[in-house]
Amino acid sequence: MIKFILKKIVKLAGLLIAVSIVSFTLISYSPVDPVRSYVGAEASKISPEQRKNIEEYWGLNKSKPEQFMLWSKSLLQGNLGNSLIYREPVSDIIANRFSASIALMGISWVLSGVFGFLLGIFAGMNENSLLDRFIKSFSFILASTPSFWFGLLLLMVFAAWLGWFPVGLAAPAGSIAGEVPFFDTIRHLVLPVLTLSIGGVASIALHTRAKLIEVLNSEFIRFARAKGESGTKLLWRHGLRNISLPAISLHFASFGELFGGAVLTEQVFSYPGLGQAVVKAGLGGDIPLLLGITLFSVVFIFIGNFIADLLYVVIDPRMKTKESHV
Repeated sequence: MIKFILKKIVKLAGLLIAVSIVSFTLISYSPVDPVRSYVGAEASKISPEQRKNIEEYWGLNKSKPEQFMLWSKSLLQGNLGNSLIYREPVSDIIANRFSASIALMGISWVLSGVFGFLLGIFAGMNENSLLDRFIKSFSFILASTPSFWFGLLLLMVFAAWLGWFPVGLAAPAGSIAGEVPFFDTIRHLVLPVLTLSIGGVASIALHTRAKLIEVLNSEFIRFARAKGESGTKLLWRHGLRNISLPAISLHFASFGELFGGAVLTEQVFSYPGLGQAVVKAGLGGDIPLLLGITLFSVVFIFIGNFIADLLYVVIDPRMKTKESHV
């Protein structure tokens, strides 16, 4: 187990180095002028001397390799730098924004996993039935529907037309975050959560259905049926333990899709999370913030994949043997 964890840590270190180099290269050659983004609407009024001072202050007057080395040195010291747009430490921005995003992503992740797993079981237990065809068609429609389009549809119907839920944001406009009633917080989360969770439902449902059908057609299930087992008892004793681990592992491995979907969802609903910060940093040429969020997203997605691999190693004895020979 220790060897397995050490290998994953080495892989993470190599991945962070590679992503840092590639991301910095791409972002540094962006056509967006960071000085103009920093100054804002008054950019046309600054003198060449003032512009030079700003570039010196942020290190923009240095060559690209020098900028990368300075940023890397600060990163190794635990300093992600300061945001050009928000004018705050990048680490503070990530911490504050992620605290809002984690509620959205966490609830969506749990709901999509639970409902997707249940739909997959219903479809697999009733193969080729009307219910099975309906769940398959429903899942295919969800999987092919862009999340932002589904979010706009929910906004039009339930917010603009019916008025059941607020149009966006994480709290009523003008309110202080710590003083928002719990019920209002939930109301602002409902539509974003539905939008973000809808894509995950389809993948889990289809995967669970296929796996359950495979299990139900196996030899040991036929033997169990010959002994008189059927229905819920057969599923509970033999089916669940064979389909739950692959489904859970797949769900943990979907952290990348979850993070990417959160970016789009937060834009649609003006939700103040990491997704909005990513878009604003990209459009504003905020290199420190964009790099900080990129590295954070790499670690976040890596953790999901690591947990998925760890579950297999801990629960499945065959995977322990394979890991020992790698």
